Amino acid sequence: MLRKYCALFLLALLPFSLRAWGVMGHRTVAKIAENHLKKKTKRQIAALLGTETVPLVSTWADEARYSPEYKETGPWHFVNLPDGLGYEQFATQLKAMTIPNAYLALQQNIQIVKDHTKSKDERVVALKFVIHIVGDVHQPMHISRAEDQGGNKIPVKYQGKDSNLHSLWDSGLVEYQGFTYSEMAQAYDHISANQIQQWQAADPVQWLFESYQISQQLYAEAGKSTDFDFRYNPAHLPTVEERITQAGIRLAAVLNTIFS
Repeated sequence: MLRKYCALFLLALLPFSLRAWGVMGHRTVAKIAENHLKKKTKRQIAALLGTETVPLVSTWADEARYSPEYKETGPWHFVNLPDGLGYEQFATQLKAMTIPNAYLALQQNIQIVKDHTKSKDERVVALKFVIHIVGDVHQPMHISRAEDQGGNKIPVKYQGKDSNLHSLWDSGLVEYQGFTYSEMAQAYDHISANQIQQWQAADPVQWLFESYQISQQLYAEAGKSTDFDFRYNPAHLPTVEERITQAGIRLAAVLNTIFS
């Protein structure tokens, strides 16, 4: 228990730019996913996680990446691609990438969770990465450019305070509404069955391309002005809500498929 509290304390000290969607966003994604899991999926996840829950393990990958054991997983949280790609170009370049990235890591960890020849510990770790990475790839600034480190090197003013474009989208906008993660999940998770079906029909390449398209728009906006005032939040909160909700709905589909 003490180790858990120490980990949470250390995570709180990390700069926002190192925590995609922040704790709030990731746990909201996971809570929405949990709402849409089949009973069989819930039983099998519980058998792996024990007393841990899907929302609480959703931030584990951010906590673990700074330990020597998992330091190589840093690139698993994002994908960098050039500006101006159409879908076919984007898909081709993404699938051709061989350096570690979020897309590759997601596929690899899904296969590990499915593989019952792997040890329970290996499958638990892989499950935690799957839960986290699905959230990451729905955060627009995690599918962006290498030269500015996904917006980390683009300083902005956010309601008079210094920040950067990446941090703003990791946590600034998510925390603006003042929800707990369970409140945010309850507020967001009112999606029609038809919309759920459409979102879950898209494959991970499409998820990443959606984020890429949004990050392109955010870069264009920042190119005009980086002094964001009271109008920035209401203009972008619908996008934040949609991406978090999409991530939760799609994560549920991934987990239900893995444990079917």
